[in-house]
Amino acid sequence: MSYFTYILLCSNNHYYVGHTNNIEKRFKYHLQKIGAKFTSQNRPLRITWSQEFNTEIEAIKREKQIKGWTRIKKERLIKGLWK
Repeated sequence: MSYFTYILLCSNNHYYVGHTNNIEKRFKYHLQKIGAKFTSQNRPLRITWSQEFNTEIEAIKREKQIKGWTRIKKERLIKGLWK
């Protein structure tokens, strides 16, 4: 099974970072206001970036790393300018 770390752009122009084993299903949950307080209050517009991992632990580590980044660094990642 694969796991993913992803970044959503939300209606308040902020980014939400999360992890899942099914991006499309998780995005639908965000749209239905299920699971994450932030996205239930700030409608997600689209998935802007994702990365696949072999284990959930790897996906969680990457999620935590990205959550600590500045907006500029996240945007560089989304544009493919950051590894």
